[in-house]
Amino acid sequence: MYVLLGSHGNITAQAARLLLAQGRKVRVVGRDASALSALKAAGAEIALGEVTDAAFLTSAFGGATAVYAMIPPHYGAADMGAFQDAASQAIVAAIAASGVRRVVHLSSTGAHLPSGTGPIAGLHRQEQRLNHLANVDVLHLRPGYFFENHLAAIGLIQAFGVYPDMIDSATPIPSVATADIAAVVARELVNFGTRGKAVLHLRAATMPTQAQAATILGRAVGLPDLKHVQADAAEAKAGMVQHGFSHNVADLFEQMSRAFSTPEFGVALKAGPTEITPTTLEDFARDVFAAAYGAVRKAA
Repeated sequence: MYVLLGSHGNITAQAARLLLAQGRKVRVVGRDASALSALKAAGAEIALGEVTDAAFLTSAFGGATAVYAMIPPHYGAADMGAFQDAASQAIVAAIAASGVRRVVHLSSTGAHLPSGTGPIAGLHRQEQRLNHLANVDVLHLRPGYFFENHLAAIGLIQAFGVYPDMIDSATPIPSVATADIAAVVARELVNFGTRGKAVLHLRAATMPTQAQAATILGRAVGLPDLKHVQADAAEAKAGMVQHGFSHNVADLFEQMSRAFSTPEFGVALKAGPTEITPTTLEDFARDVFAAAYGAVRKAA
């Protein structure tokens, strides 16, 4: 039995389907039955409960050959760091109590830094807690910036004709497709080569700047001159709050955006180990972004 956390996550759903296609037994853990219905129909066992509930997670992890652990985002949290810590502590306690011996953990590039990275700092703390588990092999996956994050800009691009966000336009960004992360998750859950505690960075072959990303994405949707603009932080955060983000989470995203531009952020990535994933931003722009862009335009 392979147990995966994260009912709403692109990575969880894709990894679960890969495992099911191999004939593996899969249990997906989440709090929203409707979000898990498609996986249930595909053959996954479903466990419904809160990720901050250690007793529930202990039961959900029972009999697991390996666990995919991740802290789900909570963008409306008044204190996202406190939520991350509560979930982290429950996950670690449940791993210890249930006897799980293999864990693939979704962390992030930049998680070697203890602070100054917004929500990624919570993943640093989770790595530290998992590293203190005795007799548990843990692989921390540190993927780069998700290509799928670009999808959030579609409405702004259509409204203003530019790609605005808070990340510096000229800094190369390690990036990766969630499908490629999911493939590594499924592979490592089954063919677990880690002994002790280890880190694996994941990124595509190139590291485009946000300016270069805007050009690539723009070409895929008929906007070859699309420019990236570093947004005013106050305006960007106000927009996030209007869309349901808490003020705390908006502030953390501003901090993370600044961190992507600092030399310290990429130190661990350069040191490796790093797996170069197959999907390019050009692939994503053609196969995913263009379709999503067209669907939004059609619905407008």
